[in-house]
Amino acid sequence: MLAACDTFRAAAIEQLQLWGQRLNVPVIAGDYGADRAAVAHDAVTAALARNADYLVVDTAGRLHTKHNLMQELQKLHRVMDRKLAGAPHETLLVLDGSTGMNALHQAREFGKAVKLTGLVVTKLDGTSKGGMVVAIQKELGLPIKFIGVGEQPDDLQPFDAKEFAAALFEE
Repeated sequence: MLAACDTFRAAAIEQLQLWGQRLNVPVIAGDYGADRAAVAHDAVTAALARNADYLVVDTAGRLHTKHNLMQELQKLHRVMDRKLAGAPHETLLVLDGSTGMNALHQAREFGKAVKLTGLVVTKLDGTSKGGMVVAIQKELGLPIKFIGVGEQPDDLQPFDAKEFAAALFEE
């Protein structure tokens, strides 16, 4: 099941609903401007009622420098934990592979706000090599769980360290 907790960005809900249709996965959504934590609460409730194996909660992209948005992320975690002890069980920080070393600062700040369990590095289908994840892993110990190499469903792939290292050093 998917939860559309980005109730701010234009077309974010429709985009997630479209992916839900393509993948035959139900999507829990609210209205634009709705409290994101309330949508997460409803999604956890629905996932438990439907015995879903997984609930992926899509939150709004946010800058680590926006204190109010980081507090909102903490609220989302508290609300989900109250509904299901220990939730969320995974918190993956999605990083743009072309961000460069600023990604290390982002990971540090997000890690201070919520307990991160791993990274998803996207946009590795272009010229970006995503080498910043080496520094992030070394300093913060966060594993890379997935990489994005395009915009199709199969383009989100489990991370393969040997393949990634080879790509970093190819000419």
